[in-house]
Amino acid sequence: MRQLHRDRPITIDIQREGERTAFGDREDLQELLGNLLDNACKWARQRVRVAVSAGDGLRILIADDGPGMEEGAVARAMTRGVRLDESRQGHGLGLAIVGDIVAAYGGALAFGRDAALGGLAVSVNLPAEAAAPLAS
Repeated sequence: MRQLHRDRPITIDIQREGERTAFGDREDLQELLGNLLDNACKWARQRVRVAVSAGDGLRILIADDGPGMEEGAVARAMTRGVRLDESRQGHGLGLAIVGDIVAAYGGALAFGRDAALGGLAVSVNLPAEAAAPLAS
């Protein structure tokens, strides 16, 4: 993401808790994280935070210090092909793909405002069946 958004002064903080965990299909995880991180970097003013915790399942929180998203806009943003801001690059597929992946693994996806950064916070919770501990 730093390379993709190299023209913007964005700091990406990564926090990890719990044991190393493998998640279902590698490409699914890359697609999920790639879409969420790309959106966060597009909208962030300067900071993006990624928090990953493993234990009884896998929890991923991605937050930014951008303008956030109004509650009513979430449903529209999750619709395939819909872009909330036509002035930004994209195809309107990212959040729909994220929603499909989370649903396929029986997880939950939530949107809100991050208390610390003030922008959008996206939370992905995947059940234990979707995550398996890796041997060290």
